[in-house]
Amino acid sequence: MQRVAVLTEPDNVVLEDREVPDPGPGQVQVQVRAVSVCGSDVHYYDHGRIGGFVMHAPLVLGHETSGVVSAVGPGVTAPAVGTRVAVEPQAECGRCDQCRQGRYHLCPDIAFFATPPIDGSFAEYVVVPAHRAHPVPDSLSDEAAALIEPLSVALHAASKADIGPGTRVLVSGAGPVGLLCLQVALARGASPVVVTDVMALRREAATEYGATTVVDANSFDDGLAGVTAAMGQADVVLECTGVQPAVDLAVAATAPAATVVLVGTGATVTLPLDVLQSRELTVKGTFRYAHVYPAAIELAASGRIRLDDMVTSHHPLEDAVGALLAARRDPMALKAVVHPSSS
Repeated sequence: MQRVAVLTEPDNVVLEDREVPDPGPGQVQVQVRAVSVCGSDVHYYDHGRIGGFVMHAPLVLGHETSGVVSAVGPGVTAPAVGTRVAVEPQAECGRCDQCRQGRYHLCPDIAFFATPPIDGSFAEYVVVPAHRAHPVPDSLSDEAAALIEPLSVALHAASKADIGPGTRVLVSGAGPVGLLCLQVALARGASPVVVTDVMALRREAATEYGATTVVDANSFDDGLAGVTAAMGQADVVLECTGVQPAVDLAVAATAPAATVVLVGTGATVTLPLDVLQSRELTVKGTFRYAHVYPAAIELAASGRIRLDDMVTSHHPLEDAVGALLAARRDPMALKAVVHPSSS
């Protein structure tokens, strides 16, 4: 048997004993060592839903996962038992049009950890397709390996915008994903990279992670003036909040022919059609990622991305709620990590 932390309804997580899952053909069993908390986990804990994804039954949260391969199913030759891995938490059908065109993250039948009705990794063991268990080098900690998942979100967003040397980048929002987008933009040679946020502590964090300039986004006029003074106009915007005032400021700060990448997930927002048309802006959505885990692991191993520094608290499985509430209790919290197999 194994222990699993289960969200039975909003604001209620209980520990349960469940059978340890056996890997089937083409699958591996992973003993979970670290799971970092995502904002989506917190949304489910608070509200039982995110947009159209709604809990109708108890759900195991957690999808930013690392561990060690503990068993392999029939036909699996790699990764071998004992291999430390970062888990890409999705399994696609492999047959639909999106899968055949390489966009497996858009598969209509995708099974993604901690997205109803698929259970996540607040558990001692999980089972995943062998090709979604990516080996990590010893230079990466278990915590850093778990953070390969949000780093992949940032890499996918940067690739949508084709960020390169000299690209003027505006990162809207200095939460964990915004700070990863900042670091990825810098690693790709972008300059300057300006970060906006409404919270002073978040702006301080962005400065520590290398932002060229940080701008207070509490006022639209002052925020726009601050961005303009720092960089002129942005060639690329990575919008990481999903909040209307932040989107308004980000779009207003664009240069003609700029690209706006919508990374943050939130409520319905509006976009100014006149600005999009008159500046010929390109607006791109992002949804998770595809084909980026190996590159994210290589980038993290290079030392150009600071992942361990983003971990601000550690929790045993019994304190999964403490991990989910960490950011609410501490304004400086970035990434809380649950350790299912060490508690």
